[in-house]
Amino acid sequence: MFLALSSFVTLFLLASNEVVLANFHHYHHHVQDDKSVLVERLITVDQSGHGDFTKIQAAIDSVPSNNKNWISIKVNSGTYREKVMIPEDKPYIVLKGVGKRCTIVEWDDHDSSAQSPTFLSMADNIVVKAITFRNTYNDAKKGNPMTPALAGMITGDKTSFFQVGFYGLQDTLWDVKGRHYFNSCTIEGAMDFIFGAGQSLHENCMISVREAFPGKAVIGFITAQGRTDPEDSNGFVFKNCKIFGVGKTYLGRPWRDYARVLFYKTMMSSIVQPLGWQPWNSTSNVAKVTFAESDNFGLGSSLSGRVSWLKKLDPATITNMTSIRFVDTEGWINAHQIL
Repeated sequence: MFLALSSFVTLFLLASNEVVLANFHHYHHHVQDDKSVLVERLITVDQSGHGDFTKIQAAIDSVPSNNKNWISIKVNSGTYREKVMIPEDKPYIVLKGVGKRCTIVEWDDHDSSAQSPTFLSMADNIVVKAITFRNTYNDAKKGNPMTPALAGMITGDKTSFFQVGFYGLQDTLWDVKGRHYFNSCTIEGAMDFIFGAGQSLHENCMISVREAFPGKAVIGFITAQGRTDPEDSNGFVFKNCKIFGVGKTYLGRPWRDYARVLFYKTMMSSIVQPLGWQPWNSTSNVAKVTFAESDNFGLGSSLSGRVSWLKKLDPATITNMTSIRFVDTEGWINAHQIL
């Protein structure tokens, strides 16, 4: 925390000019370097025309390339029928709705994982709060065949989500790469619906499982993690989360050889299958995979029937992976929380 202006006035009265100047320069330096204390511009999106823009993408387009200061985009209540993309050259954006159930962005693109996301974030230093992204192609009432239809795709670094919803069926959230933090989010799907090679911590999140094929005995997968090398730092960690829904599911399968996933202190309902995990296919070398569980609870959390290749991590590794430092050793998440 920084000293208030009144504190500097007191120092001015009590200290020499040299001390005052030293403190001022120290304060000024931190204000300039820590962009979390400054929001340079506020943009409002409102469908009724009572804001700066009626479309979210138009607001993002108005942010200058290579932006260097935080710009906050407030999105008022409504269902916005559009695809939203934050390009790589537009960092330091705060995209903030007024609630997961109040500010909803939806689109129905499908088939191509790279082209279908309703929300695509490619820039570093992005904060998203209180908004829902939905891919509606596989809404039950439409009766479309299950196919990749993404709600979100994240490729930037230092990206955080607070009270954000991602809703789809197959490949709901592509966590491609980078360090990401999810807090109090809801992610819904049926098949490989959290996938990629991101280095991500999900804390206090709701994992909602749909039926892959209603009326058919098809078991889905929550995760498909994509770590390709044992030295890679990426992996998915779920801490204090809840797994529930109407579809039967496995916790995951390895999309790549060195996939790494940990569920920790998470409530698992009975929809989680006793084996817990599955190989990607019959040729998968599961010995390289790190799938682990620790201190979970609920009807689906029993380890007695789990696959033989479930890893037992040592306490130090569990502590490291479940700490905020797994994704953030620099303090950027704390800065994001106050924006």
